[in-house]
Amino acid sequence: MSRVDAATDRVADLVVDRPGAVVAVFLLVTLLFAAGLGNVSTEAGTEQFTEDSPAQVALDRVNRDFQPVFEPDEGTTQLIHRSGNVLAREELLRMLRTLERIEDRESLRVSSIASPARTVARTLDPEASGLEAEVRAVEGATEREIDRAVRRAAASPGFTASLSEDFNAQSASASASITVVRHRIPAGLESTAGAGGTSPLTDIQLRTERVVEAGGGDIVVFGAGILSEEFSTIIGDSLLIVVPAAVLLILVFLVVAYRDLVDLLLGLVSLAMALVWTIGFLGLADIAFSQLLIAVPPLLLAVGIDFGIHTINRYREERVTGTGIEASMRVAARQLLVAFGIVTATTVIGFSSNVTSGLAPIREFGIVAAVGITFTFCIFGVFLPAAKVFADRIVARTPIPQFSQRPLAQEGSALGAILPVGIEVARRAPVVFLLLVAALTAGTGYYGTGVDTSFSDEDFLPPEETAAFLDDLPEPFAPGEYTVTGTTNFLEANFAAAEDDTVVVYVEGPMRRNDALEAIQRANRDPPDSFVTENREARSESILGVIRTHQNRSESFRRLVDRNDPDDDGIPERNLERVYEVLLDSESGDQARRFLTEDFRSTRIVYTVEADAEQAEITADAREQADRFRFEATATGATVVFQDIADTILASALRSLVIAFALTAVFLVVVYQLLAGRPSLGVVNLVPIAVTLGLIAGSMRFFGVPFNALTATILSITLGLGIDYSAHIVHRFVDEFEARAAVLPAIDATVRGTGGALTGSMLTTTAGTGVLVLAITPVLGQFGLLTALSVFYSYLTAIVVTPSALVVWGRLTGADLHASRTGFVHTARPDSTD
Repeated sequence: MSRVDAATDRVADLVVDRPGAVVAVFLLVTLLFAAGLGNVSTEAGTEQFTEDSPAQVALDRVNRDFQPVFEPDEGTTQLIHRSGNVLAREELLRMLRTLERIEDRESLRVSSIASPARTVARTLDPEASGLEAEVRAVEGATEREIDRAVRRAAASPGFTASLSEDFNAQSASASASITVVRHRIPAGLESTAGAGGTSPLTDIQLRTERVVEAGGGDIVVFGAGILSEEFSTIIGDSLLIVVPAAVLLILVFLVVAYRDLVDLLLGLVSLAMALVWTIGFLGLADIAFSQLLIAVPPLLLAVGIDFGIHTINRYREERVTGTGIEASMRVAARQLLVAFGIVTATTVIGFSSNVTSGLAPIREFGIVAAVGITFTFCIFGVFLPAAKVFADRIVARTPIPQFSQRPLAQEGSALGAILPVGIEVARRAPVVFLLLVAALTAGTGYYGTGVDTSFSDEDFLPPEETAAFLDDLPEPFAPGEYTVTGTTNFLEANFAAAEDDTVVVYVEGPMRRNDALEAIQRANRDPPDSFVTENREARSESILGVIRTHQNRSESFRRLVDRNDPDDDGIPERNLERVYEVLLDSESGDQARRFLTEDFRSTRIVYTVEADAEQAEITADAREQADRFRFEATATGATVVFQDIADTILASALRSLVIAFALTAVFLVVVYQLLAGRPSLGVVNLVPIAVTLGLIAGSMRFFGVPFNALTATILSITLGLGIDYSAHIVHRFVDEFEARAAVLPAIDATVRGTGGALTGSMLTTTAGTGVLVLAITPVLGQFGLLTALSVFYSYLTAIVVTPSALVVWGRLTGADLHASRTGFVHTARPDSTD
């Protein structure tokens, strides 16, 4: 007897001989994990993915180096004003009065306001100081005077940049404008787009919304705080829709699969325990429940349902022959513990391969999923069999009614007539069929190499318009009202660049060199295509702009610049250290520190990019722009960081797949050598999953699903879940072949015996994971679709492809002819069904 057999026998004996004690221990452990449920926190948005990104590290360094010491951070709110003409007199007054109310609210901590309405008012009255005076200037002007003021203001690039692209200077009209309100917030607490969770800006912008609504008109409040708020609520709203739907569908399919109230309750209790253990583990391990981890419960349900149906079905196969409770469960437990162990180990390998990812949330996903699957194995491999024995003993002594106890796909059933289709193919033309399957796999796999990769805030936000059936849901299931996606789409469609459409080039000098400022000027000429230009120069903010602005404010500073500007272009080329010292000591010092470090070694340039440009294009152009500098320069900013994450996602997906596939192959070869002396069966086990991987890759491209933060894990998940189905088939085949010594009869008994449980598992799992398509967040819907497809493909290939692979294996190894001589055939066990 092997060590594996000895271990499974000890566990099976414990389950059968002391079921009450086993159940009590598991319930006690459940209580311990339940204590961690109250400690589970949530994390949402994109910031969780960017922590280890080199581009994010560079951006953090930029933010740290160019934040004035002991100064509060600033957050911005955008007010998007829409009307027939936002430059008409009444609309200008509406915006100015709204800004007055915002500025008057001390709780909104307003530090400055930049608005085209204010620019027009100051053009009308250059002496106007403050919003109250600006309102009077517009009130006292005629429409014709306002039109002339708009045309004069149009000469300023900053004015036109804040207006929609349909701005017409001659008619003084535009359909939309952007006003930027800056807020003082506690240092170090600025919330960036995608950060998720709570932040000072969230409260400020929600208050701003209420102030704006009081003024009427079509003015939308937009900013990082609003985005953060939607990130925080989207998880709860999605779960509130998905979980009840999943529970309902799973319950329906489990009723069909179990067809007995006691077995149904035992299965549901086991599933609930698996979830409590795993989520409680999150709380105890202080791991936040992120959007990525929403995928873990459906995966646990998928594996748990499969294990549960197999346990009950295999037990029933023994019971229908007249075997007693204990003997039946002993046979089922011995066989299934090995099968479950193979499935669990390969699934853990598949999920754990994600720890090689360059992204922390994907690494956490791999760890949590692997731990959860291990918990599921313990619960369904030990607790459920013990609970079933314990319950059946009680039922046997009481008048509790039992319903159908027939196993699924029993001979003579409708399902039993359908499942042997793969066997017929294997009997008639297995080699030809496998060649066709190989061609299909290669074709779909090659087609799948064109799958896109993406990472953006939009992946985690709802579509602009939610599906009609979601809007019709009653409370509390009805989703909330989401505005961010619609607002961002409007900005991209109507503005050349919005407030956040920027990239940053971080230049490490030294900036004391005489040609340092000239280098910035040269680099700005004829920029890449995605950069917004003005007179063939990149629109940018830099230390050059601060110098030019301060020259207009200070006559002495202007003379200092002129003395050190031999070519008279307004940019000093000599004695730069003295120029910087005077500038930093002036009233413009704080502004200068946002672009120049105190030691004059580094500077940053903020470039404006086209709102509708592709992320990959912007990133490539930003890096090209950085390469133009003679100094060491690094391109960064939110767009560059997101593209860096997108590239990491693809690399992580491919790396984890290769590692998982290689380790799984080694594990299966070793396992089948130990169990049956046939390592080649491990290769057979991989054939269906290789086909499934090709089909999934092709399906991703066909359905337009990219590799993103969540779907990046789908290949390793497909391997982890998919191996489940083929492992059950191959392991059951080993047992049946021991008894029959012939491949085809063993395959027939395997498919009829295990195929029914696999079918029930597939239907329940695809329903349970497929309901994620109802999730409001697109990334969850895509993940649900791919997971359901991977389960269905894995089932289909296990049932249809594995029989042909086993027949070819039998021919190549001579198993049919030499089984008895190799010792592979053993006398059927006395407690076997045969």
